[in-house]
Order: sequence, then structure tokens, then C-alpha cells
Amino acid sequence: MKRFHVLFATIAGGALVSLGVLAAVAANPQTPGSFVSSEMSTGVTVTQSPDQPTGQLPAATPAIKGPAPLPTEEQGLPG
Repeated sequence: MKRFHVLFATIAGGALVSLGVLAAVAANPQTPGSFVSSEMSTGVTVTQSPDQPTGQLPAATPAIKGPAPLPTEEQGLPG
């Protein structure tokens, strides 16, 4: 009998969730193509001012030239 109760509760719960989804869709009908948009909207506004001079930052150069030495635990036997 216990399996029957669990199975019935699972089916009834799924039916209630499905009815809730259907009620929400019926309450808010969407026009066809309302999810398709030609513009992206992220909520962030970025403005670029044309008066900023370009080239103020120097080019990045690495601090170490050539290959870096291996850590001591990865070095082989001496000799």
C-alpha cells in the first residue's frame, strides 16, 4: 500500500505543477515573436567620450626574459 501512496502523490504533484504552469500561461498571453528581439539589453550603459587621447599606456613587456627555471621539486638529479 505504501508504494501506491508514493506513486499517487508523485502523479498528483506533477499534475498540480502542470496546472499551475498552464494557468500562468493562460493569464499572460504572449504575442507571437515577443521573445525575439533585435537588440541586446543587459542593463549596462556605456558611453565613450571622444576627448580621451589614445596611446597613453606604454606597451606591456615581460619582467623575465627567457625560460623560467624549474621549481626545485621538478628539477632532475644533479649532474
